[in-house]
Amino acid sequence: MTYTLILLLEFYPSWLSLTRAERREYADDIYRIIDDYDGQVKVRFFDAEALPGNHYTDFCICETEDLQAYHFMWEKIRDSAAYAHGFFKIKDVIMGIENAYQLFEEQERQKNQ
Repeated sequence: MTYTLILLLEFYPSWLSLTRAERREYADDIYRIIDDYDGQVKVRFFDAEALPGNHYTDFCICETEDLQAYHFMWEKIRDSAAYAHGFFKIKDVIMGIENAYQLFEEQERQKNQ
């Protein structure tokens, strides 16, 4: 079963006050953590600041079949310098399973055969 998680992120002005080179260094640290979970968690980042968004500037979509790997990855990201220095915060997480009702119906059908 594949879980999809959408994380609404807010990057603060302190992030934007860094040079692009400094931001890249912090981002590289985060991407190294993500790379450690390659094959377990698929991660994509999206910039949303220039588009309508109530309380977020960016969002991230994660897909995984292993919620423990997802959780451990984010624990490490939360320990990263970019997060620890308060440059961004996870504002909300939306979690779902694509077409989960179909999986349920298939399991029920198999049980009743």
